[in-house]
Amino acid sequence: PSTSLSQSVAMQHDLEEKIETIPEVERVFGKIGTAEIATDPMPPSLADVFLIMKPREEWPDPRKPKDQLLDEIEAVVGAVPGNNYEFTQPIEMRFNELIAGVRSDLAVKLFGDDLDVLLEHAARVEEILRDVPGASDVRTEQVTGLPLLTVEIDRGAIARYGLNITDVQDVIEIAIGGKSAGFVWEGDRRFDLVVRLPEEARLDLHAIEFLPIPLPRNDAPGAPRAATFGGAPHLEARYLPLSAVAAVRIAEGPNQISREDGKRLIVVQANARDRDLGGFVAEVQERVAAVELPPGYWLTWGGQFENLIAARKRLAVVVPVSLALIFGFLFATFNSMRLSLVVFSGVPLALTGGIVALALRGIPFSISAGVGFIALSGIAVLNGLVMVTFIESLRRRGLPLESAITTGALTRLRPVLMTALVASLGFIPMAIATGSGAEVQRPLATVVVGGVVSSTLLTLIVLPALYRMLHRDGPRSVA
Repeated sequence: PSTSLSQSVAMQHDLEEKIETIPEVERVFGKIGTAEIATDPMPPSLADVFLIMKPREEWPDPRKPKDQLLDEIEAVVGAVPGNNYEFTQPIEMRFNELIAGVRSDLAVKLFGDDLDVLLEHAARVEEILRDVPGASDVRTEQVTGLPLLTVEIDRGAIARYGLNITDVQDVIEIAIGGKSAGFVWEGDRRFDLVVRLPEEARLDLHAIEFLPIPLPRNDAPGAPRAATFGGAPHLEARYLPLSAVAAVRIAEGPNQISREDGKRLIVVQANARDRDLGGFVAEVQERVAAVELPPGYWLTWGGQFENLIAARKRLAVVVPVSLALIFGFLFATFNSMRLSLVVFSGVPLALTGGIVALALRGIPFSISAGVGFIALSGIAVLNGLVMVTFIESLRRRGLPLESAITTGALTRLRPVLMTALVASLGFIPMAIATGSGAEVQRPLATVVVGGVVSSTLLTLIVLPALYRMLHRDGPRSVA
């Protein structure tokens, strides 16, 4: 067996290497913000670097988009060897960690027993992820690469000297890990008195090799004497150096071993940029399905997209219920299936306008956009309801069909335009927002503004034509 002890100097080196990258970021982006490093407890291979941005009006180019700024920062920090950066926001990162256990939009979790096998297949999954359009910040969880102090005991050597493994391991434990040798009392408080080597000796491989290992006493007459080392009879000195019975070396070992549901796992993470998360995950799942895992190994999916799936399931219930309620209220108002369908036809055209607006601005579909579609349905139906109700009231007064449609469309032009302008102008600041929360506001506002424009055209042009077509051969409607 071997005893592996990690060196604290490796932790300090990893952290210092990340700190050294901060001045370079500050040198390039000092005009737009400052850089700080987090001191929260975390594994030695991780560190949080925060870029605190100045107000946008103080930037050299206040109109610089967020994506371009991220690309420029990534180009600077990506040149630092040995580091792998993932760009996110503090609140988003913490919520992702709390909800999904990872910091990224997508996480591929590979489970199994052998870390080497997991690493091999994780590397294949990472290679696949890098080839998917829109993938960014792709990385595999760092589970290896930590320098370890390894002591491999020579069983044959300790047998020749009458030792056992426990004798050697106890010395190593006391020297490096420390062991309680008594208590120190301060009033009614008690503290362990721990004995171990000083820090400089614990980090010195040469000093560890010369740790004295006590030999068993054998005072019987005629007992054999052991061979000497360097001219020193070790049975007389009663000690041996550790290097005489063990090989001491620094070797690369596991950095961490993560478990979930009692199984070892390695996580491959990625963020989706410049495309919708749902389409990105679907393409990744299709490509990763080609990776064949050995028996006893499997993979699961996690990350922020789990929230997207849960929200989609809720929307799959909420949207049909909302549309059914809207149609039910229309039918209760008109008591006519044909009139209800005429007014309800504003919903699909309004949704089409919202989809076109998202496509023109290059904004992927998100849950906030879905909420915008629900709100848009109500606005589209409201305008149609105002128009058709007034036309029906004119026909009840005895106006001919053609005159009622023309008069109703012209008379309700101003109310319909006012409703559309209030809704669209009110959402324009959200549609062009660039500050905090803009990633949630922009899709919702874009859908509403684009849908209001298309639904207004429907109400003023298409809706009167549809009303005329449905009443071309039929009798006058009665509300």
